[in-house]
Amino acid sequence: MQSRLVHCIFFLLASISSIHAQIIGSVTSIDGKTLPFVNIYIEKTVNGTTTNENGEYRLEVTSKGKYVIVFKYLGYETKKVDINIARFPYALNVALKEQTLSLDEITVNAEENPADRVIRKAMAKRKEYKEKLNAFRANFYSKGLIRIQDAPERFFGQDLGDFGGGLDSTRSGIIYLSETLSEIAKNKGQFKEKILASKVSGDDNGFSFNNALDVNFSLYENTVTLGNELISPIANSAFSYYRYTLEGTFYDENNWLINKIRVTPKRPNERVFSGEIFIVEDSWAIYGINLSITGEQAKILPADTIYLKQNFNFNPKEKVWLKRLQRIDFQYSLFGFKGNGHFTAGYTDYVLQPEFTKREFGSEILAFEEKANEKDTLFWNTIRPVPLTSEENTDYQKKDSLQIIRKSQKYLDSVDAKGNKLTLSSLFFGYTHNNTFKDKSYTVSSPLANLSFNTVQGYRGSFGFNYIKRNKEKGTRLTLNTEWDYGLSDKRLRPKASAAYRFDNFSRPFLKLSGGNEVLQFNNTNPITPFGNSLASLLFENNFAKFYERNFAEALYSQEVVNGIYLFLNFGYEERKPVFNSTDYVFINDENESYSSNNPLAPQDFENAVIATHSILKFSMNTRIRFGQKFLNYPDGKFNLNDERFPTLYLGYETGLVGSNSNNNFHQFKIRLNQDFTVGNKGRFAYNIRAGTFIEGEDISFVDFQHFNGNRTRITRGGYQNAFFLLPYYDLSTNENYFEAHAQHNFQGYLLGKLPLLNNLGWHLILNGKLLSTTSNSLYGEWGISLGNIGWKKFRFLRVGFVQSHFEGETESGLNLGVQF
Repeated sequence: MQSRLVHCIFFLLASISSIHAQIIGSVTSIDGKTLPFVNIYIEKTVNGTTTNENGEYRLEVTSKGKYVIVFKYLGYETKKVDINIARFPYALNVALKEQTLSLDEITVNAEENPADRVIRKAMAKRKEYKEKLNAFRANFYSKGLIRIQDAPERFFGQDLGDFGGGLDSTRSGIIYLSETLSEIAKNKGQFKEKILASKVSGDDNGFSFNNALDVNFSLYENTVTLGNELISPIANSAFSYYRYTLEGTFYDENNWLINKIRVTPKRPNERVFSGEIFIVEDSWAIYGINLSITGEQAKILPADTIYLKQNFNFNPKEKVWLKRLQRIDFQYSLFGFKGNGHFTAGYTDYVLQPEFTKREFGSEILAFEEKANEKDTLFWNTIRPVPLTSEENTDYQKKDSLQIIRKSQKYLDSVDAKGNKLTLSSLFFGYTHNNTFKDKSYTVSSPLANLSFNTVQGYRGSFGFNYIKRNKEKGTRLTLNTEWDYGLSDKRLRPKASAAYRFDNFSRPFLKLSGGNEVLQFNNTNPITPFGNSLASLLFENNFAKFYERNFAEALYSQEVVNGIYLFLNFGYEERKPVFNSTDYVFINDENESYSSNNPLAPQDFENAVIATHSILKFSMNTRIRFGQKFLNYPDGKFNLNDERFPTLYLGYETGLVGSNSNNNFHQFKIRLNQDFTVGNKGRFAYNIRAGTFIEGEDISFVDFQHFNGNRTRITRGGYQNAFFLLPYYDLSTNENYFEAHAQHNFQGYLLGKLPLLNNLGWHLILNGKLLSTTSNSLYGEWGISLGNIGWKKFRFLRVGFVQSHFEGETESGLNLGVQF
């Protein structure tokens, strides 16, 4: 009785909400279990609909009359129902029977697994089907939903609120619900999408991030990009990763013989799926998939398990099976947050191998039709192929009404009043005051949060004030910042301030003016963190960081000039002064150890500095060129996508002029090339190469030398392609020609995943090599072997390696510990 009442209410709402002709109903199993993701269509057509999570559906038809409605669901017998529609809406509830499998149609060869025969045939046809589907047009619909369960009220001391009104009394509910309707086109490696309609629950000005490119998965490719490159069950190398079992066969509604094959990983910690793949006999095309993978395998940290389902329909005109429906379900848990969600995608109105104009594809791969986010409820109810569940309907209605209240100044001020209260944690982490209605905030930082130690300043801390004012519609942001740094040992207060403005969120023109007094490392990329230098100094009397003082005033401007080309300009005045150690304080005093001087070239010279006081004007112009860069063109901003098939090129020029000592004037030209890309199923390879030359740089200040990121702490905090493991920080700094190269290959389980016992650990083997050549020095080289992805369950960030360096006939070896995400 309750079930009938629910269906009646659903039918009533559906009929009221749409003026179009509809067939509406629900699909269950014979025993009454609701069936989501059922493919429903009119016979001899390729268009249709699918059931929602509650097994409910709505199918649009053009007129009254006779139809044959097909209900197709993996694991169940396809059912055809003849109907004669006299009036609308037409109610049609269907119960499906589980598929009866048979092995009678298969001639079992004792020498070969029958499932292997099917998979080999599918592999042989993989490239052909990939080519057939490499160019098409289609209409695309996507719905994304994310739920949270038992959400914590606070996280790291911050009140989390109710996630936009989506939580119930148990702090569970929908935190994201969005729909997208678009036109998509693909031509070989090129892809584009135009979003016609976009809807985000609780944000009438929002734009959905559900786009077709992110879910453009095809098992006809060797790998499926889902968090990582995952091995397709019909990839060329699939037999190295999977075992196959033929569970049985059945005939579908069109008398196609379908093979149901169980897919089992040989080594479960590799980047492989588990589940079922359905292959059509004779044509050897994919009929459907029902696969899963763990978040650990896919390298998606928050995910517990990810489920991927795809249904295909046969197109008799093109004689090819086309993906009709796709659904990604997932469970997640991380840092006390847990929940589930899904992204459903539907493809209709395919046109294969269409005529494309030369200018049809370009760098813009996603764009929005004007007013795409202003479509009303009636529009969505008439075009939505997957009907909303009662939970989704409630979420839309609740959040859409709440947003009016929650955008009001009175409400936002009340929320801010609660969050702006001073707490004990403010003494340690600073204090932030928000004015959400006017979209501005200011932050007062705590000296305790920035406390560190170095031998020039002793214990040092900084007190700062930061103000931010944004305009989301225009994409502008104004930032005002001031900071006072004080050293207890040298008893110096060093103030500095800056003002920055971003003009829009498309080409992102950015201007920053700054000035003041500060202590900097000679290598301005700061290879030694304040925390790392503090520990090395206080515990081991290794004051690796070396400093100078500067008074400065400078202007920085940057902008993306055209797509993929970013320009950075910097002009400023600097007065540089030497500084000396002012303390020899240490936690543990070892008589055999002592601090070195602040002179990086003469560690035992405590009286003479490496630089003399001088001033100079500096100008630099740097360009970053990302070849093949694509972008998503949202109404509120441009979002760039790096194409890993191409490298990124950096060109730079730097000059010092009008120096107080003319010998300090110089010119430097530099070039850099880097890339990080997947090598099939064999892991990822990365390289970073840079070179440069100085003109008139013979007597320039040591500040302006080219410095290289060395490491004597044996601890790396990332940036493996931008730093050496064992190189002393300033020994090879140069004002002449230089060449630097880093290369690394991470096998990501390709090798260790095949070794017994080791394959259960999930570790990655990483090989790397590094070179540095300068005019006045011999070639410096390093090679290393590391184990990465070390950790426990989801938390696998550690990397441990052995490194050996070679320089001027001497060899040094050591271990390196680091963190890599």
